[in-house]
Amino acid sequence: MNPFFTKTAWAAGLFCSALAAQAQTITLKVHHFLGPQSIQHTKMLATWCDNIAKDSGNRMNCQIYPAMQLGGSPPQLFDQAKDGVADVVWTVAGYSAGRFSRSQVFELPFMMTNAGATSRAAWDFVQKHAQDEYKDVKLLAVHVHGPGVIFTKSKPIQKMEDLKGLKVRGPTATITKMLGMMGATPVGMPVPAVSEALSKGVIDGAVIPYEVAPGLKVHELTKYSAETDKSFPALYTTVFVVPMNKAKYESLPADLKAVIDKNSGRELSAFLGSTQEGNDVPSRKVFVDTPGHTISTIAPAELARWKQATSTLDDEWVADMNKRGFNGAAMMDDATKMIKAYTK
Repeated sequence: MNPFFTKTAWAAGLFCSALAAQAQTITLKVHHFLGPQSIQHTKMLATWCDNIAKDSGNRMNCQIYPAMQLGGSPPQLFDQAKDGVADVVWTVAGYSAGRFSRSQVFELPFMMTNAGATSRAAWDFVQKHAQDEYKDVKLLAVHVHGPGVIFTKSKPIQKMEDLKGLKVRGPTATITKMLGMMGATPVGMPVPAVSEALSKGVIDGAVIPYEVAPGLKVHELTKYSAETDKSFPALYTTVFVVPMNKAKYESLPADLKAVIDKNSGRELSAFLGSTQEGNDVPSRKVFVDTPGHTISTIAPAELARWKQATSTLDDEWVADMNKRGFNGAAMMDDATKMIKAYTK
């Protein structure tokens, strides 16, 4: 056999193999805990997936699995990304109690201004103060939701004393502490459990943002919504994270890593936060249009009482950071200044 032809065939085979590898589509398994009709599924994660497909020339795409279709429970989602059960997840940081305590500074009462600004601040804060909380994954985004609302079944909430004796659901340890300080009996649970808990009387109410409430039938299961006056920062928000399996990211060729890098970070965080908050508007209208449902606004003077009643949560967070070897006061100051810098 002619050696030239042998070498040419060998080189051609390598070239074809390289082209085949380049043409092979990589499908990322994306997992979350809300339903397929949720804005998180149809807009937030879907837009991210569309963008990586476009930017990779369709060499990389997603299969999004809603409602824990890959198994497990919402508190297990972060570890599913870490361990490779899923390639990317969207989850609540506080579902893993104590694990992301630095990041959760943004959940303290009356910290958040709006979700876009606070999400940008959250990303910057993590880069400066909390990268090691995510050392086992490739972190794509950190964001928050719009202002939390208090939904109740039996009576409206107009002043702090109205919460006394009510069993009220909170999403994370920080927020359940806040509810307890205001006189409620706090009950921690992931958001998918809210509907059943309300219908069975396990809880008398829940704090959640408007955007997720109609999907949980909260407008059918409660009679009252209590909003905070818009002149005040939000009563609370929740920190969400989007981690990617580190090994999956590292297995990508350099150009596809660049696609992931382009579609992650501060602006992805802001997009996710702003999109989630934007869905508050149509979701609130569901409550406006529900016969017999009453929406009230907590007045600024009353909110000042709430802020005072929960102020020790800030002190507790600072003290906890100090015990962990950080400068808690400086970190708190940074978080506040970062939010202010991005708030327009």
